[in-house]
Amino acid sequence: MGEAQQVDVVVVGLGVGGEEVAGRLAQAGLSVVGVEHTLVGGECPYWGCIPTKMMIRAGNALAEARRIPGLAGAAQVQPDWAPVARRIREQATDTWDDKVAVDRFTGHGGQFVRGRATVTGPGRVRVGEQEWVAGRGIVVATGTTAVIPPIDGLAGTPYWTNREAVEAETLPETLLVLGGGAIGLELAQVMARFGVQVTVVEGSDRLLAMEEPESSETAAAALAADGVKTLTGVRAEHVTQAEGGFTVRLSDGSTLTGERLLVATGRAARLAGLGLETIGLDPSARFLTTDDRMRVAEGVWAVGDVTGNGAFTHMAMYEADVAVRDILGQGGPGADYHAKPRVTFTDPEIGAVGLTERQARDQGLDVQIGFSSLPSSSRGFVHGPGNEGFIKLVVDRSRGVLVGATSAGPSGGEMLGALSVAVKAEVPVATLQATIWAYPTFHRAIGDALRSL
Repeated sequence: MGEAQQVDVVVVGLGVGGEEVAGRLAQAGLSVVGVEHTLVGGECPYWGCIPTKMMIRAGNALAEARRIPGLAGAAQVQPDWAPVARRIREQATDTWDDKVAVDRFTGHGGQFVRGRATVTGPGRVRVGEQEWVAGRGIVVATGTTAVIPPIDGLAGTPYWTNREAVEAETLPETLLVLGGGAIGLELAQVMARFGVQVTVVEGSDRLLAMEEPESSETAAAALAADGVKTLTGVRAEHVTQAEGGFTVRLSDGSTLTGERLLVATGRAARLAGLGLETIGLDPSARFLTTDDRMRVAEGVWAVGDVTGNGAFTHMAMYEADVAVRDILGQGGPGADYHAKPRVTFTDPEIGAVGLTERQARDQGLDVQIGFSSLPSSSRGFVHGPGNEGFIKLVVDRSRGVLVGATSAGPSGGEMLGALSVAVKAEVPVATLQATIWAYPTFHRAIGDALRSL
């Protein structure tokens, strides 16, 4: 092993958050080593946000075409997965090649290393035979990996995670999905719209169990309309796989069969094997706990999915900004999570920010609920087919401010913008009620929900 190289910062993991931190610090003139063992950019551009939204866009186009009868004439729709797979391969992922991202980082002045990093002590990181001593510190941004439940018979079978689903050049005739969260539902709806017979199995008593019950009902109805069968309150207990596909035995004694099996039962931080114990951190922890400057220990920062603050690209970018400012001594606001936004990109989209009604009540708040149905709104009436959705407002009555909100509908994610600002800035409900909401728009339904308070 050669002599350790002195640098300012080593960033372990160059997903969305790590790449942002490493690139900005290098641009600021620091000597930065960025280490990544897979693809620079991480899950989002190659197997997550970008390609899956291309898939969703294609599925939504098919659904909209099928709404033409009774609205604008007649149409014949013939699904074809080939252009979707081609667009993902050529436009989104460069056939899963990260040269552009690597060149972007090194163009900022960073030193890129492909491999698995091991922390060997305070400020020390090794990859293979090379070791670095980081004068300012280490940033851990290793992301998450798909959680594979310990179901009897599952290990060793050719099941899919989101990665194999995104990389698929052809679609199966039948698909079993384990998990009724955002990833499972988005992929289930897309594939159903391309003619796949899909069954979703969710162990909780409802889909999207972390969101509002109304969101669960909306998602279930939308999936049913696309021909997806959903089973809740049951779990997979045994899996067998043969040439013809998969057989899954459920906890209620029933069995399901499908050509492919997609496991979408959550994600866990990649912490094992990093050597975190050498700097006083627990490598078996579910996530790394940070302070409001993204610090987890002296000279150690963490950003992105490993922090457990939400496995979203926008959260990784937000945390990266906080960490960069702290490392550069620039000050500014610390991390504040009271208005975390998230969107499930089903059709209808389901956006949410802040607390759910249940979470607010569990915190002992004096809760008041505002609600409006999107189909009954002005724009919903005009929109016609595909107008399913609602607005739900969670108000802290004692302070007169929103602490949470959900916007489900054709533009649910976009409508969330106004609600996110209201929750983040604690805009008084009285001010929101006195706001002029443009007519006829989907966001006017926010005004309808306010009037229902």
